[in-house]
Amino acid sequence: MANLTIQLGRDVTLSNPVMAASGTFGYGDEVPDLVDVNQLGGLVTKSLTLRPNEGHAPPRIVETPAGLLNAIGLANIGVEAFCAGKLPFLETLQTQVFVSIAGATVGEYVDILTAIERSGNKIAGYEINISCPNVDEGGMEFGVSASITETLTAKLRQLTGRFIMIKLSPNVTHIDAIAKAAESGGADGISAINTVVGLDMDPLTGQRSLSNLIGGLSGPAIRPIALAAVHSIAGAVSLPVIGMGGISSAEDIIRFVRAGATAVQIGTANYRDPAVGVNLLARLEQLMEQMQIETLEEIRGVIH
Repeated sequence: MANLTIQLGRDVTLSNPVMAASGTFGYGDEVPDLVDVNQLGGLVTKSLTLRPNEGHAPPRIVETPAGLLNAIGLANIGVEAFCAGKLPFLETLQTQVFVSIAGATVGEYVDILTAIERSGNKIAGYEINISCPNVDEGGMEFGVSASITETLTAKLRQLTGRFIMIKLSPNVTHIDAIAKAAESGGADGISAINTVVGLDMDPLTGQRSLSNLIGGLSGPAIRPIALAAVHSIAGAVSLPVIGMGGISSAEDIIRFVRAGATAVQIGTANYRDPAVGVNLLARLEQLMEQMQIETLEEIRGVIH
């Protein structure tokens, strides 16, 4: 019988390898009538900034062939409102909760994480978003620099004993070098990939599809890019890799595990069906039985 339990870190166990990706599931309290989030292995919240942020003006999301282009701009309620209004609910969940944080400076990342730590909560850890491609400042500056990534990770490591995973951008020359820097800084895991930089417009009028012009491409179109990145990262570091990018089926989960992922996050597919992550678990068990494996660890990193 298939065993879906995943040991993500020394103190973090997931009931299954499927997590909801940041930015696609809100703060976990918006979908109780659509899906039981407790059946997921984990939940990553919408990225938090130090102060409330309205994000970019509409239009800020558009469909593309086999994908989705977005320039939300990290719209969120800010860390103070999050600690007061969202954390109490998140602490009632039975799934593992990871809070995503983003900042324009190292100091902002530090202040956000410090505020959450002071709240005395029971979250499992953090996902550090250093790779949002459609934010005017911060974000990409961190995500493309190995030295800045290591410095930021080291500073955050000093502030918490909880699980820290660094979310990496595919929009770099050597993603494995950024992953190594995060490992050197004390990260517990790597999540990859964030969206791919993209642009679209009306071919006849030239009207931009997004108010911000540049956005982040996600969905099935980027799956091969994500698989290559996960494979590269897994070969470069000894940390667990949480893979994401175009996952919409149990077969996709198997692909990412074979590429080297320990667990996965589902993002864009949640917009079509918020219960997709839960619904594909039965199919995942079927595939594992068909492959005659008890745990996903048996095939992790195995590409023939």
